[in-house]
Amino acid sequence: MKNQSATQVAILGGGCFWCLEAVFLEARGVLKVECGYMGGQEEQPTYEQVCAGATGHAEVVRIVFDPDAVDYRDLLEVFFTIHDPTTPNRQGNDVGAQYRSVIFVDSPEQEATARQVIAQMACVWDAPIVTEVQPASTWYKAEDEHQNYFSRNPLQGYCALVVAPKVSKFLATFGGRLA
Repeated sequence: MKNQSATQVAILGGGCFWCLEAVFLEARGVLKVECGYMGGQEEQPTYEQVCAGATGHAEVVRIVFDPDAVDYRDLLEVFFTIHDPTTPNRQGNDVGAQYRSVIFVDSPEQEATARQVIAQMACVWDAPIVTEVQPASTWYKAEDEHQNYFSRNPLQGYCALVVAPKVSKFLATFGGRLA
């Protein structure tokens, strides 16, 4: 395993963090995925507060990856394949700013790559991409019960009906290249 200084971090929000976490845990080069919150004003927010929509935070995943095994651009391509970046503050039945499509960047290089990928993906979607690109701010890790949620609850209704199809789509689309 490479030393920590050789890793990079991507922070992405695209609806419920359980979906993103489950997919990115399957991706080659991903060393760790944590569910959490970013982009709001409330310090130490809880899941209940974020779901209520008053904190300004988005549900996000913090992905630690090995850039020698997978690059940031590849992670963004997966991101744009497994969620709908054209619906402001919504993913399926999940509605509110906490479910917005957002990329939190921590460098000019990440920002440039994010904007390039958004421009390239614009021709894939029938509506304009509304994904926000924002500077990373304070990261708040979600409660333990939200970590590895899909792997611990695969038969739970939301997991079976929403998360599992996204994991299947990832494996079918990227299996030969990134899984």
